Amino acid sequence: EIDIMKRACEISAESYIEVMKSIKPGDNEQEIEALFLYEFAKRGGRFPAYTPIVAGGEGACVLHYIENDKELAASDLILVDAGCEYKMYASDITRTFPVSGKFSDEQLQIYNIVLKANLAAIDAVKTGNSIMEPQMVSEKVITEGLVELGILSGDVNQLHKNGAFKDFYMHKVGHWLGLDVHDVGDKEEPFKPGMILTCEPGLYIREEQIGIRLENNILITNDAPIDLMSEI
Repeated sequence: EIDIMKRACEISAESYIEVMKSIKPGDNEQEIEALFLYEFAKRGGRFPAYTPIVAGGEGACVLHYIENDKELAASDLILVDAGCEYKMYASDITRTFPVSGKFSDEQLQIYNIVLKANLAAIDAVKTGNSIMEPQMVSEKVITEGLVELGILSGDVNQLHKNGAFKDFYMHKVGHWLGLDVHDVGDKEEPFKPGMILTCEPGLYIREEQIGIRLENNILITNDAPIDLMSEI
């Protein structure tokens, strides 16, 4: 099962790399969705594991945006949440990148906060922890980042305790992954070797039309977690 899911992740990652090379201002989100489905199928993942999210600009601030019908502007970030199904097992990956190929300074600042939260959360996916550990870690990193950006002000620990980050990071850090993209399981259950889950913190600032999420699929082992999306 793990080998099948590793291949699903490889197909999805390879497809991202190919599609990212071709995106340009003026493309429609629907075209990008079609390219992903083509790249998945070409590599043996005939079906997506879920309806792809292809969201440029403000659409990235809508968590389950699936209209996928807007034209992309050069100044937009594009958030793509799309993973293939391979031999009935799911993969689930999100990347956010600039349509023009270059981040603005503000976009890059926010991206780096989400990246820091993603890496810190992945590091907390260890045997014996539960999903609440990476959740807490990601919330604190996002809160620190919002203070650094000047969006929030005050003591980071108190802001986190008060849930001040929730207007900008309103979802959970991840979910179980397997035969279903949102697979069954108790969120309080301690991590055990062989489990696979997603790690996907985000930061959404609607006023700036910036929504950034980074999602990797993580295999729990007796040692360090293995990132099945590390090639992208």
